[in-house]
Amino acid sequence: MRVGLLGTGPWARFTHGPALAAHPAVEFAGVWGRRPEAAAEVAKLFGTRAYGDADALIADVDAVAIALPPGPQAELAARAAHAGRHLLLDKPLAATVEDARAVAEAVEAAGVRSVVFFTLRFDEGSARWIETQAAAARGTADGHAAGNWFTGRADWYGAVFSDDASPFADSPWRREKGGLWDVGPHALSVLIPVLGDVTEVRAAHGPGDAVHLTFRHDSGASSTALLTLTAPPAAAGVAIEFRGTPGVAVYPDGVSGPAADAFARAVDALTDGTPHPCDARFGLRVTEILAAAEAALT
Repeated sequence: MRVGLLGTGPWARFTHGPALAAHPAVEFAGVWGRRPEAAAEVAKLFGTRAYGDADALIADVDAVAIALPPGPQAELAARAAHAGRHLLLDKPLAATVEDARAVAEAVEAAGVRSVVFFTLRFDEGSARWIETQAAAARGTADGHAAGNWFTGRADWYGAVFSDDASPFADSPWRREKGGLWDVGPHALSVLIPVLGDVTEVRAAHGPGDAVHLTFRHDSGASSTALLTLTAPPAAAGVAIEFRGTPGVAVYPDGVSGPAADAFARAVDALTDGTPHPCDARFGLRVTEILAAAEAALT
């Protein structure tokens, strides 16, 4: 499969590019960026071609991988889908529900495949842990919420704007949208497959960009999430757990591997033709929930 990369930032350089260049089922056909000089740098780094026009790259490939902020990602993803190109997208799918729906509808109308890179769902160890908890939820019908799970939490304490070494500290869209939109998709990508779709959202502000969310799920279970990009560096990390009939399941330290390895598994999902749960339709649903949380905050 000939794949083109749209985007030249840190995520493209450290995650997308290495995985595409090394993948045996992919020809890394070229790179486009909003800054031509950056596209030339990334193309040289991975031994591929720099494009000066996004539509020219789209015309030359079978699929596009997009490492751009959610606004331009949604616009280019819809254009690529309408051109018959498969999509390997990042989270969040879009910055608005309207734009996310346009991508999902373009994918369905064109009959192309789509994968949205929710990192933990493609990291081998993390995906196995999530599936284990989802299987436990399906295990019995004993009157407990979600079969076995009563409640859960998924907290992301990011230090993007409090750690001088973060490569993402210069990201304007992260400064505008905060932890809700950047790490909120990670939390939802874990909670939803275990506890079910979200039917109700409550939200409150915390310090900095921090938000506290409470969810009701269609299984009857409840969950919470604390999301921030301004945590003190010493407090940064991820905390996930589920509580119910089996006891307490805690996301283990050290289970996740390099992001580029997880992205390679997302490439696998796109190239092998098997539909994946993390597609554009799921990306739309996550965007709807984030927008509902944002509305609850105001």
